[in-house]
Amino acid sequence: MLSMPWSWRLQKGDGETVTVPGVPEETFTTQADAESWLGLNWRELRDAGVEQVTLVEDGRTVYPMSLLDPE
Repeated sequence: MLSMPWSWRLQKGDGETVTVPGVPEETFTTQADAESWLGLNWRELRDAGVEQVTLVEDGRTVYPMSLLDPE
């Protein structure tokens, strides 16, 4: 079975894609690897102004997730 690339789209709250200096665009071979990377880096991303992320598999949106604290 051919593995599809997984990645995170980093976004502002309005869905605008953002780039975070010093954080390269990563691709992963599995969903678990992508989710582990986010687990290690979400605070840094949030501190850099990323408000939400969207997990993407080979161009297909899997799910979005907020990085903001719930109100």
